[in-house]
Amino acid sequence: MASCERTVPIHRIEYDVNWPPEHVASYLIGCEQPVLVDAGMPGADGRKRLCETLATHGYDLNDIEHLIVTHPHIDHIGQISEIVDAASPTVYAPVGVQTRFERNLEGLETTVRENARTAGFSEAERDVLVDKAVESLRRNRELLAPEVVDVWVDGGDIVEIGEAVVDVLHTPGHQADHCCYRLELNGEDVLISGDMVIEPFRPVILHAGLDQGVERAVEGFYTALDRISALDIDRVYPGHGPVHTDFEATLERDRNSLDRTLEKAVDTVGEGHGDGSETPMTAADVATERTGSRDTTYIAVEVVAALSYLRSTGQIRATERDGMRHYVPE
Repeated sequence: MASCERTVPIHRIEYDVNWPPEHVASYLIGCEQPVLVDAGMPGADGRKRLCETLATHGYDLNDIEHLIVTHPHIDHIGQISEIVDAASPTVYAPVGVQTRFERNLEGLETTVRENARTAGFSEAERDVLVDKAVESLRRNRELLAPEVVDVWVDGGDIVEIGEAVVDVLHTPGHQADHCCYRLELNGEDVLISGDMVIEPFRPVILHAGLDQGVERAVEGFYTALDRISALDIDRVYPGHGPVHTDFEATLERDRNSLDRTLEKAVDTVGEGHGDGSETPMTAADVATERTGSRDTTYIAVEVVAALSYLRSTGQIRATERDGMRHYVPE
């Protein structure tokens, strides 16, 4: 049984972020060898929040003996270098990060720009999408330097981390390498879920961004939901929103939300540009219909991924015209 042998506290550390729900959480499991899951936001404010919360519970930064990463997004890996410098913990991270961080920046830029162009985004939007992708990779592989990782974990692994024995689940979709961690804690089966099984909302599909693999993002998210649903979990410790016990209801909400997103995409393609003419639509057109006049780049990946999935499952068709992919009803 995956467990931490004695009764232990689990302390939540919250950091401010400038997107909903305006916080991200990491967790300190107070085993004899303290375990930190995720590392919050970078910068002085993030370090201050981490150190102050640790001190509130009687810990110093150098007390951390193990550091587990759920996925390589900025709000989950921000303080890794600070923790490693102070404590030299054993660091565990999803194995897929190794290959992802080896990605050539020029190759990334080329692929994202081409996928954005094919999706019908304007030149200005393509520039934004490329800049975000390149900066994200550059920044994240500095925050989580591969050389500091001691143990690369993969789905299906059972890993001894101090006193705890942890089951690793590979749960892609939100991020392609994302892992959740299951263990028994104080007589409960708990899931430290990162950016999955979040109570306030379904996490957005980002997966691999507009890089290679975007077409597998929706399938990956469904796979993650299936894997998590197979568990019997008493309590969830997510990266956003509260700690909760609404495990099954939250998973059902997420699955229904994704189903509705796909259904709406089919409807939007069928309605054309709102005039009932079934005019072929690009992914950028669908994103505009979904957001109205707001910036569409933040949902570009989810929209492209959804249309790719619908095409692969025979629910819509695509034609190429002027270097762009246009979708029509099946």
